[in-house]
Amino acid sequence: MPVIHPRQRSSSWALLLLLCLITTGCKVLPAESSSPAQAEVVVEVEMKAEAESAFTAIEASDHATILKALGESQVIYLGERHDSKRDHQAQLEIIQALVEQGEGEGKKVAIAFEMFQRPFQSVLDNYSAGKIDGDALRRDSEYDKRWGFDWALYEPIIRYGKTQGLPMLAANTPQEITRQVARQGFESLDESALAQIPAVGEINRDNVEYRNFVASVFLGHHGHGGGHGEAAGGMDPDALEAAFERFFSAQVLWDETMAETVADFAQKKPDHTVIVLAGQGHVMHGWGIPDRVARRLGSDLKHSTVLLNPSETMAQNGEGSIADYFWLSP
Repeated sequence: MPVIHPRQRSSSWALLLLLCLITTGCKVLPAESSSPAQAEVVVEVEMKAEAESAFTAIEASDHATILKALGESQVIYLGERHDSKRDHQAQLEIIQALVEQGEGEGKKVAIAFEMFQRPFQSVLDNYSAGKIDGDALRRDSEYDKRWGFDWALYEPIIRYGKTQGLPMLAANTPQEITRQVARQGFESLDESALAQIPAVGEINRDNVEYRNFVASVFLGHHGHGGGHGEAAGGMDPDALEAAFERFFSAQVLWDETMAETVADFAQKKPDHTVIVLAGQGHVMHGWGIPDRVARRLGSDLKHSTVLLNPSETMAQNGEGSIADYFWLSP
């Protein structure tokens, strides 16, 4: 377990919410009814708050300059806050601009969604083919159960993808598998579950900085230094460390599944630019999805990360780069 320095800002409910993902008896947020995306927001918000003092000053380029640069990329990551209308409007603007920009250059666009899980790719395909409408897509993909954020935030992007004939990818891990890994580890998965995720041997947990970020959320409320001392909620330190290992495995599984989905499509359709819509915590520093896609596609991959509407603190303070571009909406 890495040494985690005490955070200046923390919230007990964040730690409780995370622990609810890996325990079976949580009464505050029953795992059977909660959306994993809701817990992910906590991870991203807390990660962002923790990292604000270490963010670099990245000059916000004008939109035209960013779009021109993005046109050279094979994979583009648009890091969002899931509940931000501004972020989703920015995503639609960027997608529309790149589609129009690519028309004159013979470039095509595909969209990969963190919001849809792999088993529902056929549902997305049926929607794209006009076999079902948006209401059926929402219902048959179990969107409200599995994601839970306001459908109206994503619907314009999905509708635009359909009208333009853009391939749309259901990129994420099935929530049942993520929860099972968080509770019982990879060793608990049966053959059916293993068939829906990347090979366990390809799931890389070695990034120490990423690990520290996630651990700071998991343990930071109590200022633990690697799990020593009194554990959260009276939990035995060894048990807490084991719980964190499973939780981190589930987080990385989420990243690896999305990365594999993107990489597989990019290999099959090299004439397409893949635009990935995912939470900020999955793309910042390249730790979540980008580095894992690059590992699969090679070091010569041209890819770009755009952080949508970062806070002023994120944009102006710190050391080290978190994204290639900041997109600031009016």
